[in-house]
Amino acid sequence: MPRGDKSKYTEKQKRKAEQIEQSYEQRGVPEDEAQARAWATVNKQSGGGEKAGGSGRTTSPGEKKSARSDSAKRAAKTREGHPRTSTTSLQSQTKESLLKEARSKDIKGRSSMNKAQLVEALRKFG
Repeated sequence: MPRGDKSKYTEKQKRKAEQIEQSYEQRGVPEDEAQARAWATVNKQSGGGEKAGGSGRTTSPGEKKSARSDSAKRAAKTREGHPRTSTTSLQSQTKESLLKEARSKDIKGRSSMNKAQLVEALRKFG
């Protein structure tokens, strides 16, 4: 499929891209930029052309939903606090990240602590 060929897209996807493109143009975005943004949005939301062929991947909408859910769960897991082995690594973090880690470990009184107190509490906790 040559670049720019939209034959693999469903009619619904084409209508959606057209509506998004018009919306961008009404906001003053140049036509070519509006079209690029519109198709990027359609691709992001639906995973590209839905008709058979193309990339060779056969992913059903259910599998896509499951993959997105799994990806979101993995991303959330990486945002959780990580155990630290040294006080030095705690001291190099920002106060905001220390607060987030203290929140995930449910350390009481964390909101009124300064950075040094947060480091000490996290060191003791875990």
